[in-house]
Amino acid sequence: MECLIGIRGKDFVLLASDSVAGRSVVAMKKDHDKMFQLSSKLLMAVSGEGGDTVQFAEYIAKNIQLYRMRNGYDLSTKAAASFTRRNLADYLRSSTPYMVNLLIGGHDDNDGADLYYMDYLGSMVNLPFAVHGYGSFFTLSIMDRYYKEDMTKEQTLALLQRCIDEIHERFIVNLNSFKVKIIDKDGIHVLKDIRPTTKPPVEAEGTQQQQQLMDTA
Repeated sequence: MECLIGIRGKDFVLLASDSVAGRSVVAMKKDHDKMFQLSSKLLMAVSGEGGDTVQFAEYIAKNIQLYRMRNGYDLSTKAAASFTRRNLADYLRSSTPYMVNLLIGGHDDNDGADLYYMDYLGSMVNLPFAVHGYGSFFTLSIMDRYYKEDMTKEQTLALLQRCIDEIHERFIVNLNSFKVKIIDKDGIHVLKDIRPTTKPPVEAEGTQQQQQLMDTA
């Protein structure tokens, strides 16, 4: 029931995730951050089994930090995504696979901004926008219609708001708050949580007439 959203802009990547930590039909926590910082300009959003998400994300983050300590420079976004995908595929063929879905966003000086979509089966693809979870049923068509490659941060946030509003209106599960972060040449920026736009209730047909009849009775 989780939802991860990624959008690549002109020179940045936006990642958003719902903030509900749940088990079965119970929401345990509503301010949970599902994004993990891998380096100063690299971020990973993770959904899946609770234990797997934290353990796998921390394993990848520590190995990427170890690579920087040994070599004196960070992995590129593509290299970090390939390393993550290889580990996910290797564990899939072991007795302890990780049931996690990932979005990796980053920025480096050579390739600029990149967004990678990865699922628990180890498949990976570079995309301009991506969504994990049931929210994809309601948002991918919106992305297809309104996404542009040279979108500004303001336009990207407006598109994200449109997607969150659609999820809130159509999805039976209440995902009431999304954490948002942007990765660009200056690093990772944490933005204010985005909530669905409140809409005035629509009166049912005949409600006014019924009220008038009740007032005159």
